Amino acid sequence: MAKKTDSSAASARFTDTKRVKDLVALMAENGLTEIELVEDKSRIVLRRGTSTAAPAAGQYVQAGPVQHAPAPAAPTAPAGPLAPKAADEGLIPIKAPMVGTFYSASSPDSDPFVSIGTEVSEKSVVCIVEAMKHFNEISAEVRGTVTKILVSNGQIVEFGQPLFLVKPA
Repeated sequence: MAKKTDSSAASARFTDTKRVKDLVALMAENGLTEIELVEDKSRIVLRRGTSTAAPAAGQYVQAGPVQHAPAPAAPTAPAGPLAPKAADEGLIPIKAPMVGTFYSASSPDSDPFVSIGTEVSEKSVVCIVEAMKHFNEISAEVRGTVTKILVSNGQIVEFGQPLFLVKPA
């Protein structure tokens, strides 16, 4: 493999700086607090709004092999608001398939797609998640009755975050 010349190294730094700026913009647009990008021997980690030391936005980190920290041990019994309620047992969550902004209706003047007690099928549209200026209709992918709505209109949601709980039919 050939070594990079000074001009190609400068070009690579420019590309990396542009990539970091693009990642910062992506974070701002989607309300993200952390993003990590790993390619070959390069690693970029951006965090905002944290109290721990983190690379500043725009700082490029060159790393060797990526080392992952061991996963924290799962607590044996969740406490407080995270504790599952007996009433929620047997309910199926409809989860966000992407990071974005949750909308309960197709427009501010429209009725919500679903409310508590609404019967849904696998193809029923239950909400919209806006990601990068694209409005994505989210289907229930389960047949049953909506028993809980876990997010509010306009709220930022994360990938895999439960949006609704459905009692299966």
